[in-house]
Amino acid sequence: MKLLRMMCAGALILLASPLAAQDKPQVPRASAGTIVDLGVLKSKYADPRRVVVWLPNGYRARGPKYAVLYMHDGQNLFDKATAGYGMEWQIDETLDRLIRDKKVRPSIVVGIWNTPKRLQEYVPSKAFRYLPSAYREKVRALYGGDPLSDGYLKFIVRELRPMIDRRFNVKADRSDTVIMGSSMGSLVSLYAIDEYPDIFGGAGMMSTHWPLFMTPDGKSVGDAEYAIVSSAFERYLAPALPDPATHKLYFDHGSETLDAIYARYQDRVDAVVARRGYRKGVNWLSLSFPGQKHNETSWASRVDVPLRFLLPTEAVPRAH
Repeated sequence: MKLLRMMCAGALILLASPLAAQDKPQVPRASAGTIVDLGVLKSKYADPRRVVVWLPNGYRARGPKYAVLYMHDGQNLFDKATAGYGMEWQIDETLDRLIRDKKVRPSIVVGIWNTPKRLQEYVPSKAFRYLPSAYREKVRALYGGDPLSDGYLKFIVRELRPMIDRRFNVKADRSDTVIMGSSMGSLVSLYAIDEYPDIFGGAGMMSTHWPLFMTPDGKSVGDAEYAIVSSAFERYLAPALPDPATHKLYFDHGSETLDAIYARYQDRVDAVVARRGYRKGVNWLSLSFPGQKHNETSWASRVDVPLRFLLPTEAVPRAH
């Protein structure tokens, strides 16, 4: 029990957002483009949370429509003042530059704030079910209860997305709808494209926190746990991954701090992705960035890579 409490404390410090939406309610300021605050949105399926929409410079309410990128941990995307750790992704500066340079197609970003239930909302419910009962209890103890990701995704798909489609000049087709996150946000992004393949055509997973658990010193909890968690994700993903003819997947990780333990987990997942028929460099990337850490500064330094892959000037091919 003492070891479990230590693991829980260390993991919560490293993974839980220290300052959720209710603690830092101010709206971010964009360095490029414009932020539209949708306020704190209530939901039938999940806890209330703030949502903002970033519009690139030159956005027009009429005329050619824009692709949509949905991103988790929205308070960390645009402004250090609202970011939980005082570091931001610089999504506004990077995406505005890429659009201006015609490296990605014109897009808007929907930034979805996390809540104090972030861990529960981001862990994939159906993958969780493949864990042995004893391990599920460990995850429940760490995360504060059962997964809430199904409700969180229903909020995005059934309530938020129709609002975005009505209010903004955006394309509603799958090939122009992408979802992306980091760490636990990567897990729920992959879960989203698996569970809603008719909605999302691409998913970006940066520094995916496959282990679910870790020790206070940031190391994996052991080979037995590695085998347990990897097997659970393999069993879920094998039948759940979407059609590679119409979808794109991006994975990456660094080599420092928490990212140092991800490579062998990612190798197991990559094998499942390859068996599904995905082709590296075509509809799938899985990259390693030596020296990169598990934080927003590192993600900001390389976020142009998934943006260019998932939102190229040519859309994801549609099924015939």
